[in-house]
Amino acid sequence: MTQHVFRDPLLQCLAPRLSRSMATETSLPEFNTPSLGTSMQSPLSTMPFAARRAAPTPPDVLTTIYKFPSMEPMRFAYYPVNKLYLPLRRDILHRAVVFEGDATRQGTASTKWRSDVHGGGRKMRPQKGSGKARIGDRKSPMLRGGGVAFGPHPRDFSTGLPRKIYDLAWRTALSYRYKRGQLVVLGNEIEIEMSESRWLAQIMEWNHLGKGDGGSLLIARDPSENLSQAFLGLEGHGRLKSEDDVDVKDLLKAGRIMIEKRSLDRLLRRHSSDLNRTVPSAM
Repeated sequence: MTQHVFRDPLLQCLAPRLSRSMATETSLPEFNTPSLGTSMQSPLSTMPFAARRAAPTPPDVLTTIYKFPSMEPMRFAYYPVNKLYLPLRRDILHRAVVFEGDATRQGTASTKWRSDVHGGGRKMRPQKGSGKARIGDRKSPMLRGGGVAFGPHPRDFSTGLPRKIYDLAWRTALSYRYKRGQLVVLGNEIEIEMSESRWLAQIMEWNHLGKGDGGSLLIARDPSENLSQAFLGLEGHGRLKSEDDVDVKDLLKAGRIMIEKRSLDRLLRRHSSDLNRTVPSAM
């Protein structure tokens, strides 16, 4: 008796697993077994050196394109493996997150040193004979109203990071989400009819994208006014950002990533300086 197993189509399509090998199946070559009297010669030794050194072309990865807000699968798209199937590099991701955090620091804290405080330079009392501690002018840091010793001054906290490393971190973060089945590519624009947060929260919870499942990050090219107003009262279900405001930390922080296909193609083209060829758009 055949037993049918029903699975969630959303979770099944997020990270599809192909049962058939991506390589083309061919028949194995037949070699004649040498007799005991003849010398044993390996078949690889008779092959040309270039044929033995040739590496197979890596296949593209398959991505399911969904429709928002019904989250129904629309079609499939293929992306190169060096865009959405890179190995996890924690060191590169750490450098990218630190680079972004240092760039966001304002560095505007400022205090007045004794040379910046108003006052004269006359010594307040003699060095000896008063029975009190020695002291200089009234701008001393030990006195009230004096300067601050070793206080902060405006400075630039930003650090440097090569662009090729930062672009590699971007694609590594996207690949990490893709491998875990947490990258949802939307074929249409992220748009809702009403600006009510309750209606959008029901959509997120029904599709297992709300705060009960870690929340989601929605990335759109031009977020509409209704969508922006609805996200103001979601209370942890997700966040909405434009494609120009997203960084590597946002990709690693959210539970799931919901991104428009056109935004994903644009971000992949933007963060491909470490590649020798131009990044093609997904078909």
